[in-house]
Amino acid sequence: MADWKKELAKFAGRVETKLDEQRDRLGLTGGRVRRARIEAYRSFGCADRAYVRGRVLRGAPIASAGERDGALLNLASMLQRFESDEVPVARVRVHFPGGEHEVTADGEGYFECWFQPRPPFAPHALWHEVRMELAHPVEGEPHQALAHLLVPPEQSAFGVISDLDDTVVRTDVTSALRMMRNVFLQNARTRVPFPGVAAFYRALEKGAGPTPFNPIFYVSSSPWNLHDLLTEFLVLQKIPLGPLLLRDWGLTPQGVTPLGGNEDHKLESIRRIMGLFPALRFILIGDSGQEDPEIYLRAVREFPDRVLAVYIRNVHPRPERADTIRALALEVEAAGSALLLADDTLAAARHAAGRGWIAPGALAEIGAVTSADAPTAESGTEAVNRDLSTVGPS
Repeated sequence: MADWKKELAKFAGRVETKLDEQRDRLGLTGGRVRRARIEAYRSFGCADRAYVRGRVLRGAPIASAGERDGALLNLASMLQRFESDEVPVARVRVHFPGGEHEVTADGEGYFECWFQPRPPFAPHALWHEVRMELAHPVEGEPHQALAHLLVPPEQSAFGVISDLDDTVVRTDVTSALRMMRNVFLQNARTRVPFPGVAAFYRALEKGAGPTPFNPIFYVSSSPWNLHDLLTEFLVLQKIPLGPLLLRDWGLTPQGVTPLGGNEDHKLESIRRIMGLFPALRFILIGDSGQEDPEIYLRAVREFPDRVLAVYIRNVHPRPERADTIRALALEVEAAGSALLLADDTLAAARHAAGRGWIAPGALAEIGAVTSADAPTAESGTEAVNRDLSTVGPS
């Protein structure tokens, strides 16, 4: 056997050992039945119409990350996430105020349900709980789960739709090797947010006026398999929680890849959010590594006067990407909004404070932790950004 094959076999054996350790940690002995359960995802709605989503899987959920978890245990946990044992065509009963719906999961175990609560959700609460019950298969006591559902107050001044990878958390999607290392060998405790993000998002959520709460929605191409990890990451980093709209990925002979079509996943999610809150304007936040600027331009065009500004974190090393975004910024401006390409969080925060969207006092906290956020490349952002003090809706 070639040396590299021997090393690969050793590595696979070590991973299998760590998988066994993880199962023991969760109390999953070899003879224990892996029962079906509901994994409920954070979702959203308004007072009289709401949406929940989840997945039916077998086996216990992944344990929360420990402070001493190493790379191999992180890898074992991640492989468990991607080797999820879904329950196709399971039936789930969704109980909501005034009624219930029974829905059938698809072939990957995913299900969703729109409903109209009667009476409507109380306006004084932000997060509501919706009970889900597994109607089929039933193995012993019927399994139940609670879905957490965000209902923003009518007084919200604006909403935020944000990407996650390389916008909130460092992922390095422009480098396949670094991306795989960050995703598979780290956990919710060791993954690193960009400096200032937590303070900036808290400032956006709070706003600058009497508004009690501005909702934040996370729309990402990350897989649903990471929903628990990303939620734990947001909590640990004190970044505001919000609904997560992710994608379906899985393990295939070609590796870890998206399953199903990827056509306009982010744009369809943005349409769903903005369509449910027709009176709410939004700030869109993303990065230059993939297609966020192009997608957000389409959103600006489709929803005239609904996008206050587009903030794009500059993570792309090639100067020609800045040239592309420069042209997109002009198109966003022509469509009635503004696009800012920012090397750090503080640049976006200053613009938001200047427009009255966050309190000026928040800049001190954001700036104090953003000094370590050095530019990732010779970005040419000054050439992209125009005088934004007179551009975009007020």
